[in-house]
Amino acid sequence: MMPAAGALLGSALLAVPVAAHATAAPDPAARSAATVAATAAVGLDDPAKKEIAMKIVSSAENSSLDWKAQYKYIEDIGDGRGYTAGIIGFCSGTGDMLDLVEYYTQVKPGNVLAKYLPALRNVDGSDSHAGLDPNFTRDWARAAQDAEFRKAQDHERDRVYFNPSVKQGKSDGVGVLGQFIYYDAIVMHGDGADSTSFRNIRGRALSKAKPPSRGGNETTWLNAFLDARVWAMKQEEAHSDTSRVDTAQRVFLRKGNLNLDPPLDWKVYGDSFHIG
Repeated sequence: MMPAAGALLGSALLAVPVAAHATAAPDPAARSAATVAATAAVGLDDPAKKEIAMKIVSSAENSSLDWKAQYKYIEDIGDGRGYTAGIIGFCSGTGDMLDLVEYYTQVKPGNVLAKYLPALRNVDGSDSHAGLDPNFTRDWARAAQDAEFRKAQDHERDRVYFNPSVKQGKSDGVGVLGQFIYYDAIVMHGDGADSTSFRNIRGRALSKAKPPSRGGNETTWLNAFLDARVWAMKQEEAHSDTSRVDTAQRVFLRKGNLNLDPPLDWKVYGDSFHIG
């Protein structure tokens, strides 16, 4: 996946309870504050919701709900990003795989992947395997047997992708589904300066609608965000199949399932999935 490049747009909003007379019309600002407060209370970072998020992403990234089986996954999928690996698709060509192996080496010096750090630095920004072949894939699978490496993958997933997307979602006043929609977008597109990055997808959506934190309707906002996401996906051949939006996220949104509550049924790339 793409590397994060700075903090996400928008700062956390401070939700201040607003008292209103029973006969008074609801104030939009009060509704916005209440929405943000409620969203902050229950979010995608709830353990049960996070488990659902990991399964849905795995359905798209690995055609399986068994996301914990993906720590050992590694292959070059031909998308110009070199090797793609692990539970979130860390890529040798985009810097996040390098960050992961550097972090792993900090917590466990001398690990089986440490010797590849010079090569990972050299191939960053390209699809080259120089210095990685022929044994990198074998050693990645060996490393995945180490609990410390699995913890390192969890750590980098949360630091680079999960925590920033949940934080931005809560700031925008969207619920669990909206936070997941953000998470899936940042997993695929990263948060760099390019036009298809998460921050610029969100910026494109802002030209069409307002998030709940600014008084907008949540469903309208999320549809605008997904429209912008689909546009970004179509800019790159490797991501031009938009079914992870069309037959998954939009299905949940059309049903009004803003809290991403099971049962959930969706399709990705033609495969059907279910969470009961």
